[in-house]
Amino acid sequence: MDQLLTDIRACTLCMPNLPAGPNPVLAAHPKSKIAVVGQAPGRIVHETGVPWDDKSGERLRDWLGVTPEQFYDSELLALIPMGFCFPGTGKSGDLPPRPECAPAWHQQLFDQMKELELILLIGSYAQGYYLKKEKKRTLTETVRSFREYLPEYLVLPHPSPRNNIWLKKNPWFAEELLPELRQRVAMVVDPEDRP
Repeated sequence: MDQLLTDIRACTLCMPNLPAGPNPVLAAHPKSKIAVVGQAPGRIVHETGVPWDDKSGERLRDWLGVTPEQFYDSELLALIPMGFCFPGTGKSGDLPPRPECAPAWHQQLFDQMKELELILLIGSYAQGYYLKKEKKRTLTETVRSFREYLPEYLVLPHPSPRNNIWLKKNPWFAEELLPELRQRVAMVVDPEDRP
């Protein structure tokens, strides 16, 4: 795993397409229990080199019901974006994750994480890549159907502040999905809480 992470952090597969240059950001460990598959680092994360080190990360940690210390313990959580580098900014936010990363690296990472109990698929890019034809027509439909993908996957919208309107329009997310998410995460983070 150490060599694989070194290789990924030195990756320049899509360098000509990265306006801010390459800076692959991820965290993983052979003992990781939960994999958080997100989109791509934003500008802040590109600069700090710390996954989810922004407002989206604050909300995600709240959704999961974990402390920053638990979140950044790679023996608990692997933080694996679809694109490892900041893809640049478009007209309405960050550009999509670069398509080269997941096919080049994800399977190698997952092959080394033998203790995974849950994979969180955050946003439409992760859901499309992993769910393939099982993904619904819209992100809302996919997330609303979250029980269909358990126990392997739990699907989430992106926790970005840009999604505040979506969260207000879909109160079932906080009422139904978040309690399920927190319960499943708690069983991994605090094994003595298992039924």
